Amino acid sequence: MIKQILVELKNHSPFTLFGALTGIIIMVLFHNISARTSYNIFYILHPIHVILSALVTASMYKLHKCGEFRVKCNVWVILAIGYIGSIGIATLSDSVIPYLAEVLLGMPNRGIHIGFIEKWWLVNPLAILGIAIAYFWPTTKFPHAGHVLLSTWASLFHIIMAAGETLNWLSYVIVFLFLFLAVWIPCCVSDIVFPLLFVKQQEQ
Repeated sequence: MIKQILVELKNHSPFTLFGALTGIIIMVLFHNISARTSYNIFYILHPIHVILSALVTASMYKLHKCGEFRVKCNVWVILAIGYIGSIGIATLSDSVIPYLAEVLLGMPNRGIHIGFIEKWWLVNPLAILGIAIAYFWPTTKFPHAGHVLLSTWASLFHIIMAAGETLNWLSYVIVFLFLFLAVWIPCCVSDIVFPLLFVKQQEQ
């Protein structure tokens, strides 16, 4: 499993670097938008990220454990894996790691926005919808690429929300590193490693 994790991280690093670069470009262009606008954009991107993450995480488990049609999967197991893998990892990626960057840079409007609590009525149903789609039509192709970009941009607007002023070049470097880390490890863990852990455990 350790070897598989390292392989997946290596394979996903180029696209994650590209996503982080797009994030910095967006930040340069939109750094002057208000905290309220950034908040609203964050709560568009974060819920979409959650639904894609839930779809891919639950699909990975279903396809590897049950096959597409071969074996009927336990719906409660898929629900638990899809929910924890999407909500838990998306919160870490979109909120917790960006908040650490905000604290490190001493941003004036820093705050941690936990979507499944702060907007529970929006984020949680979308996670369940993603899991439901995976149960009936599992897929892991396009959603993972979309998941990576959406996670990058959600993390970015979480940071822009806190910035409150023009950043210097060193701050942009730090933001770039945090955007990369916020997506690279959590997204690979959520989409690939986390669901496969349960496949391995149940096969033993």
